[in-house]
Amino acid sequence: MASSTAIQCTACGQESWVLREPLYEGFTKVGETFVCAACGHVYASEDDVPYVVSRGPALFTEADRTPAPAVFAEDEQKRLCRYCRHYVVNPFTQWCGVHKREVEATDTCDQFSLREGAERSD
Repeated sequence: MASSTAIQCTACGQESWVLREPLYEGFTKVGETFVCAACGHVYASEDDVPYVVSRGPALFTEADRTPAPAVFAEDEQKRLCRYCRHYVVNPFTQWCGVHKREVEATDTCDQFSLREGAERSD
């Protein structure tokens, strides 16, 4: 029994599981059989298996979703350290060359200077 999935069996009429059992010729897998776990009915192919479609209720609509939060103000995005020419990254720390201290990529600075080739995708 490799894996199983919910079905509505056409032979016994019960909601059951379909068992995927491998078919072998010698030591070579040549396919799978699909068997109802309740009654043992064998389906000819996976296309013939009557899978149960999810019956979960639709509780929420798009109107219920909250809008995506705006983390940074527009002017704040323009001054992020990650885009500054003085921002230095190595495997152990992130460093500001102007202030000579550790910084984070999302820190901001009034002495910001845009690095060449820096693209803001935030």
